[in-house]
Amino acid sequence: MIEVKELTKKYGDFVAVDNISFNVEKGHILGFLGPNGAGKTTTMRILTTYMPPTSGTAIIDGHDILEAPDEVRKRVGYLPENPPLYNDLTVEEYLRYVGKLKGLPKGKLNERLEYVIETVGLKEKYRSVIATLSKGYRQRVGIAQAIIHDPSVVILDEPTIGLDPNQVIEVRRLIRGLAGSHTVILSTHILSEVTNTCDDVVIIHRGKIVAADSIEALTTKGEGVIRYRVRVKFPEKVDSGQVESEFDFVKDVDVNPHTGEVMLTVDRDENIDRVAEYFVNSGAGLLEFAPMATTLEEIFTRLTIQ
Repeated sequence: MIEVKELTKKYGDFVAVDNISFNVEKGHILGFLGPNGAGKTTTMRILTTYMPPTSGTAIIDGHDILEAPDEVRKRVGYLPENPPLYNDLTVEEYLRYVGKLKGLPKGKLNERLEYVIETVGLKEKYRSVIATLSKGYRQRVGIAQAIIHDPSVVILDEPTIGLDPNQVIEVRRLIRGLAGSHTVILSTHILSEVTNTCDDVVIIHRGKIVAADSIEALTTKGEGVIRYRVRVKFPEKVDSGQVESEFDFVKDVDVNPHTGEVMLTVDRDENIDRVAEYFVNSGAGLLEFAPMATTLEEIFTRLTIQ
């Protein structure tokens, strides 16, 4: 659905985005995660054809952003960090205006208005002037304008900035509801945003991609290794050297003789049942054998504090 190919953006000698490539599967929500100044907004602006790249390109729903920008715009809904709202219009007036700009015929426009108002929860504010809305409702209007033309791709840049906790929960629910019928890129520097909303994650730092995977794979495998937490009754019966020599995929065995915990690091886990069997037969009294997930926060900190 989205294929980013060796995308680079330079401002003079400054490289804001440095030869990045990644894919987003149809119907998935991708968290585009990075600290402030990492290159997230620049990338989003390129993907929405707001600005051209210095080199590289992207294919969105089968159309190249350089060769067919008009076709890309038809297929993309965009919510920038500051929603492009007209404060003197009512919600209805504004969304009708946006729908007409996007080329929706009258019948289709009425159908889409009914859909987006219901989807984003704007029924009670439909006739309200935008200037009177809270920050949370303004974000809902911003999401509504991004999806009113039923785009195949929705790109959201920092959609929960400035919202209170209840508003954040509501906006996350709205975004999660877009999955399946839309492919979504959620650009943010808020870790919980990605953990609670996204299927996959790309981490960008100083213009370069430093990690890209599903959240499950990234937090389970960490830096290409998998860690297991093992608990035993008799830690003195665990011979760490024997475990490492018997199983070539086991890279480290750390035994805590006081707690009975064994931290096991492997570089692949297709034969991990053999290791579990070893602990059963060793007489150590196996109590627990479970993979350990590294938190996204730990991964993000390790990759972006340099």
